[in-house]
Amino acid sequence: MKTPIKMMLTAMAASVGLLTAASAVQANERLLIGSTSSSSSHYGYFVAVNQIINSQVDGVSASVAETGATVDNLRRLGRNQIDMGLVTTNTGYHAYAGLEDFDGRPVDSRLLWVYTVAPQNVVMREDAGVTTLEELEGVRFNPGITGSATEKTTEAVMRTLGISPDYVRGSTSDIVDAMKDGRVMGSAKSGVGDRLDGSSMDIATFTPISVLSLSDEQAETLRTEMPDVAIVDIPDGAGDGIPAYTTWAFGVAVHAHPDLDEETAYQIVKAVMENPEPQANAFSAVRDADFAGMTLEVGTVPLHAGAARYFEEQGHEIPDALKPAQ
Repeated sequence: MKTPIKMMLTAMAASVGLLTAASAVQANERLLIGSTSSSSSHYGYFVAVNQIINSQVDGVSASVAETGATVDNLRRLGRNQIDMGLVTTNTGYHAYAGLEDFDGRPVDSRLLWVYTVAPQNVVMREDAGVTTLEELEGVRFNPGITGSATEKTTEAVMRTLGISPDYVRGSTSDIVDAMKDGRVMGSAKSGVGDRLDGSSMDIATFTPISVLSLSDEQAETLRTEMPDVAIVDIPDGAGDGIPAYTTWAFGVAVHAHPDLDEETAYQIVKAVMENPEPQANAFSAVRDADFAGMTLEVGTVPLHAGAARYFEEQGHEIPDALKPAQ
């Protein structure tokens, strides 16, 4: 039978144990990462990132939430419901500047890194006889699948450049079929790195295709008037016989809440930059990707201070537009 003193010591020891356990829980920073639909290949990418964070970043426990992607993630960041999330660079800029869907309701998020770039390729049937963007005036043209970021961005680019195609709407399969049989002469399609997407390649098996390029003047106009998009040069070989061209693009990025601890952000970016293989295994488009180069080239909002510190330590110069907000 325990004496009162022994019972008191046992209780004290139990209390100390509970306090120690509670302190350990508090010391472990928990992060929630907003991704996209679990059916998307991008969801797999975020699962890989989550595993890297949990295995490589001390004191942090992360988990991934299935969400409605960019706009949903930005709104969740604004409500402090997630700590990090998938954001396309064009919509991220709109949110930061309080434009378009975020008119009067800006969301202050910070860039961590860009993991893939989606060039927006204007793919034409060669027999359309259209060789410049200006010649799209009045031509039956699909700006991107209905409801997509490609559709919205293409329409904005055409307005900015003063070009008015005859827009035809539809799903990917609708437009592929329509281009094959000549009911539609061209379509804007997201590329996969420096290569055309699979649907464009499919069209090319039925009819010769070309890809339109921005002129130097058009590229400069977009740089000045549409800071939400990047201008990229695609080398020869995007498809069989396709020469080099210049087009607009947006990136798919990871943004963070501005209150994310600087050291935590630094360690996360370091872990992701230095462990590319799990990411490539989960999302093949990032294999051999230059994450730092893409981030500094197509990012549209200021970097998180922790991310900027890592890139600077690696010898990168941070563009003025991406320098951390004070």
